[in-house]
Amino acid sequence: MIHVCSLAALPETVRATGASHVLTVMANVDQVQRPVSVLPANHLKVSMDDIIEEMEGFVAPSPAHIEKVLNFVRGWDRSAPLVVHCYAGISRSTASAFAAACALNPRRDEITIARQIRAASPIAQPNRLIVSLADKALGREGRMLRALDEMGPATMTIEGQPFRVELE
Repeated sequence: MIHVCSLAALPETVRATGASHVLTVMANVDQVQRPVSVLPANHLKVSMDDIIEEMEGFVAPSPAHIEKVLNFVRGWDRSAPLVVHCYAGISRSTASAFAAACALNPRRDEITIARQIRAASPIAQPNRLIVSLADKALGREGRMLRALDEMGPATMTIEGQPFRVELE
């Protein structure tokens, strides 16, 4: 099970779910304190801004970032949940959770995963650059981006509420 949340909800989400792994995808990752119940090796911090194209002074998601994320989730043994978070729990984390679900279920339909994310979180707005890079890395031939279009627009908010993504 993958749970998605904001930075503010991270400690409570890890506690409530019994998560063994945490994936942090946000800028300023040094401000994130690893929950004490999570082993250092089970917490990956990937520093990137929530942008969809190169911008001076910002770190755009890159193929190297996506490779780290995919390698980390593939190394997760699934014996306990994984928590994916970004600052607000809306864009980078939802895109990374979508990528993780696609990576861990190579035969599962992308639209089904995207619709599940939308049903779980009306405010989810996966970062399109992250999804595009993951789509390429996973050989999904544009299907992940088309699935985002099928999700429809997000309801606007300041911070997302924690939610989960089923793997099966």
